[in-house]
Amino acid sequence: MTHTPTAKLALADTKPAATVTDALVVALAPGRGKKADVIAPGLSAAVRTRLAEAFAAMGATGKAGEVTRIPGGGTIKAPIVVGLGLGDAAKQSDAEAQRRAVGDAIRSLAGTKRVALAIPLADDEALLTVSIAALLSAYDFVAYRSSSKKDRKAPVQAITVLLESAPTPGQKQAAKDVAAVAASVNLTRDLVNTPPNALPPAALAHAGEQAVAGLPVHVTIWDELDLLREGCGGILGVGQGSAHPPRLTRLEYRPDGATAHLALVGKGITFDTGGISIKPAANMDEMKSDMAGAAAVIGAVRAIAELGLPIRVTGWLPSAENMPSGTAMRPGDVITIYGGKTVEVLNTDAEGRLILADAIGLAAEDKPDLIIDVATLTGAAVVALGSRTAGVMANDDDARASVCAAAEAAGEAVWPMPLPDDLRAALDSGTADIANIGDRMGGMLAAGVFLREFVPAGQTWVHIDIAGPSFNEKGAYGYTPKGGTGSAVRTFVQLAAEMAQGAM
Repeated sequence: MTHTPTAKLALADTKPAATVTDALVVALAPGRGKKADVIAPGLSAAVRTRLAEAFAAMGATGKAGEVTRIPGGGTIKAPIVVGLGLGDAAKQSDAEAQRRAVGDAIRSLAGTKRVALAIPLADDEALLTVSIAALLSAYDFVAYRSSSKKDRKAPVQAITVLLESAPTPGQKQAAKDVAAVAASVNLTRDLVNTPPNALPPAALAHAGEQAVAGLPVHVTIWDELDLLREGCGGILGVGQGSAHPPRLTRLEYRPDGATAHLALVGKGITFDTGGISIKPAANMDEMKSDMAGAAAVIGAVRAIAELGLPIRVTGWLPSAENMPSGTAMRPGDVITIYGGKTVEVLNTDAEGRLILADAIGLAAEDKPDLIIDVATLTGAAVVALGSRTAGVMANDDDARASVCAAAEAAGEAVWPMPLPDDLRAALDSGTADIANIGDRMGGMLAAGVFLREFVPAGQTWVHIDIAGPSFNEKGAYGYTPKGGTGSAVRTFVQLAAEMAQGAM
């Protein structure tokens, strides 16, 4: 499988006006009158004044996210100067607003090979903010294009962040780390964007194996016979209607001296028709993204291992294709989840929770400090929180707060949600231990309540529903492309780093 290359990132202390590049990006902020102020460390006052006049002639105001192009002129080597609006002081200090603004600028420069950024950086944290946004913006999935590929402008290939002094060893290492995380996010995006005929469960398992090749990660893949021996009735039940048999993949990174243990479980439905409870035809093509949770786990484990974080991480990828056929799971069937609990399947389109239940049970046997499952689990999550925010539920308030804080630090939008005990009664079954659906209202929360039933007592667990932010069906914005977004990877890397430092 061919992966989209990530742009090269470099740090330099050359003067912006003298930097050899195809485009120079400077910051603009609202000024007095109609002129926006040019904020570009390293540019002389005279050059800033000339640029401000040129940007004013083009109508630039400096408002957040505004992108304005002008010719470089004789005093600046770059043939193009791009003014990036950062907004007022409040917007300039907002890390996510800054990430999106940088993203808008880099995306606007598609077709340009080399870009240099000369924008204010208050500290090393701001350097990381700008760098990750720039790298994530330089992305376009063209692996399956042939004749139409030539009509698309290629994303920026090389990005140089200009500093006021020579980069320190710490800054150079941080830039390498940011590039590793960005590459893993882009890998996750690629997997989500891959057509379902090219990524059945066995191929997804292989993609996970290939992603960590050469890294200290041990890979185990269970085929359908292994799953039968283990008693993984959820994965087998969901996958039994497809010509492509299900798989379960385990990725274990266990560095010497690691004391904390994080288990990540990602839903890997490689295509979801809904099964016998079939979905409407409209937009069903987007159900290739129903494995975004598994893709996020692959990307996160790869990044954590490449960064060498001193924490044990176990990734679990239950994967199946949910298809209607003569062998498919039926509404009314009873299946047995790993560990022995039985489930009456009232709706075959509530399948993700069934494969997660098996994997959560297996993950819990290692007694990790924290299990997080991540899944495109419910349309109800999109109804409740929109298309850009993930819902976070847990059996432990402190764990939920830690995950939400890590997401905020990483720049991913999440919102804490409850798991009301009163929803459990609606999951009662007249035939089995539990039914796979309950009341229609509060569907996101009911799915979390269902999963909680398979978490052993005393095991800390968090559930993240990324049904909204994992796939952007509309136009690109900020540093987020259309299609797969790589949702949750940065949160998991941030959380793993914090856990490795004893923050949880």
